[in-house]
Amino acid sequence: MYAIIETGGKQYKVAQGDVLYIEKLVASEGEVVTFDRVLAVSNDDGLVSGSPLISGASVSAKVEKHGRGEKIIVFKYKAKKNYRRKQGHRQPYTKVVIENIQA
Repeated sequence: MYAIIETGGKQYKVAQGDVLYIEKLVASEGEVVTFDRVLAVSNDDGLVSGSPLISGASVSAKVEKHGRGEKIIVFKYKAKKNYRRKQGHRQPYTKVVIENIQA
């Protein structure tokens, strides 16, 4: 059984026990969060897709930790103009473990 959920502007295919690194959520570590934006659910009966969402379906997950990703370098320059800007960025994330899929 798997589901396709939407969170943080992205879509994820999840099954029970999966570990996801998603956009940072406002939830403390150890807390259970519920994703109610379920786009599709596949079970023994087949695939059920919403238009665009499935009403009454939800996916619950436990927040394991918060963190920041690897540093990326944003470097801008213009040739022959002595214009250079260097900036680093680390995207915050939330690590969650999928516990249950209700459909």
